[in-house]
Amino acid sequence: MTGTFATRLLTSLLVVIGSSMLVFVIMYVLPGDPVLQMLDGTATTPEAIEQMRQQLGLDQPFYVQFMQYFLQLLQGDFGASRIDSTPVLPKILEHVPATLALTAASAIVSVLVGTILGVLSAIHRNGVIDILARFVGLFGISMPTFWTGILLLLLFSIHLGVFPIAGSDGWKSLILPGVTLGLVGAGFIVRMVRNTMLEVISEPFIVTLRSKGLTERVVMYKHALRNALIPALTIMGVMIGELLSGTVVVETVFARQGIGRILADAIMSKDMPVVQGVVFFTAIIYVLVNLLVDVSYSFVDPRIRRSQ
Repeated sequence: MTGTFATRLLTSLLVVIGSSMLVFVIMYVLPGDPVLQMLDGTATTPEAIEQMRQQLGLDQPFYVQFMQYFLQLLQGDFGASRIDSTPVLPKILEHVPATLALTAASAIVSVLVGTILGVLSAIHRNGVIDILARFVGLFGISMPTFWTGILLLLLFSIHLGVFPIAGSDGWKSLILPGVTLGLVGAGFIVRMVRNTMLEVISEPFIVTLRSKGLTERVVMYKHALRNALIPALTIMGVMIGELLSGTVVVETVFARQGIGRILADAIMSKDMPVVQGVVFFTAIIYVLVNLLVDVSYSFVDPRIRRSQ
């Protein structure tokens, strides 16, 4: 068990390092001069532009810039924004609670809606509930998040006035963005849980449990569901990354001040330190969640714990 956890921890560390390298390369090859974007049309001389480029280290070769950036990361220094010169890490930490709250709310919606509808869909196969559950799954997967968000805003904020239109104040401002983003994950989880439940229901041990006189509720919810949750846990771990990336669009639609919003603004202005800091911070959260999902396998299925 300890060796398996150490291996996964090392793999997660490599993922974080690889993601930081990939983002650095992408931002490096993007067209546009960050120095000119910082000046924003301000009249200046070529000598002043070159001097600023030297101060930022942009005149150095690619490998030198990357090594300087990576050594700063190892020291916990995410650098400073090239637009307003504010430190990147405090800016991320200031906005991360709003993003984590949105991700947690959308994850709760995804897991609850997806698991409940997936189980009911398998139990009532080809019935009305099954048709409704599959429609919800198809809707969540197919509809873009910005379109779903706009529809919810029009209905519940503008026409009904139940929830605020925008902002990050209070739990009411979290419901519509959480549902918008959560429906995406729910769509995948509904399909996964439904398919795995149907496979488990047809297994011989389910017939044996029924022949022993156990009630259908006990057979389905205690034995079948527990075995069906293992593939679902995998997709749930992957969906955390999808939810984190989806906050960029959802926070823009609902005008929430989270790291997704500052990431979008930083990409538009080619503010490399902010982009790299947000992606690095997000990658750490992503790998930690997947580590927790891997550990949770052994609690759901004792066979996995014994094999490790």
